[in-house]
Amino acid sequence: MASQEQFEDAAKQVQNLPSRPGNDELLQLYALYKQGSEGDVKGDRPGFADFAGRAKYDAWAKQKGKTQDQAKQAYVDMVEGLKKKYAG
Repeated sequence: MASQEQFEDAAKQVQNLPSRPGNDELLQLYALYKQGSEGDVKGDRPGFADFAGRAKYDAWAKQKGKTQDQAKQAYVDMVEGLKKKYAG
């Protein structure tokens, strides 16, 4: 399992990728980060007019039930994969 330090380091590394990941990848990163740092999704789903908010909420909701440790490991693994994908 990824440690808290590895999780935080991955969050920093993703900011320095040579290319911006696609929207689907960004939503997945967001969802895994939120699940790893806060656990299951909380609050109400944003309204119809808030497209970005709804997409983020839905992506996070798909992670429901995944432990924070599992989400942290998945996040670290995804960042490692993106680093290789966008390295050149």
